[in-house]
Amino acid sequence: MSPFAAITIVIISFFAMEGIAWSAHKYIMHGWGWGWHRDHHERHDRMFEKNDLYALFGAAMSISAFAIGSPLIMGAHAWEAGTWIGTGILCYGVVYSLIHDGLVHQRYFHYVPRGGYAKRLVQAHRLHHATVGKEGGVSFGFVIARDPAALKRELAEQRKAGIAVLREAEEV
Repeated sequence: MSPFAAITIVIISFFAMEGIAWSAHKYIMHGWGWGWHRDHHERHDRMFEKNDLYALFGAAMSISAFAIGSPLIMGAHAWEAGTWIGTGILCYGVVYSLIHDGLVHQRYFHYVPRGGYAKRLVQAHRLHHATVGKEGGVSFGFVIARDPAALKRELAEQRKAGIAVLREAEEV
């Protein structure tokens, strides 16, 4: 496989993971998987959350793709693209951890962005946490963040329609 093809697969896999993560966050974590995700939306002083268990699924996806691409595991049936898909998933996991756990929730470093895309990511995810419970909400992605003003309007519409209950400090 050419280096260009490998890099293209890594990039496509990375961005595909944002769609997979968005869908899993909206329909699983805020749906039937709320039991694991709930503590992420509640204040606590623990280092780990049940929500952290979801990272195991991303890791399993990456490891599985690496295994499919490995001649040591698959022998002659190895699919080289699997290695590069696994690399894209791994890169997404690292970026997710740095942005979501690091930048937004400041679990292992403290930095408050004053502008640019980093500030937009923090604002969008804070608006995601503006609701009480699993219903309603905005900004289910982790790397791609919509305009915070549009998200505030969407939250206000959800509140007016009775879909979302906002935290008192987050009235839009």
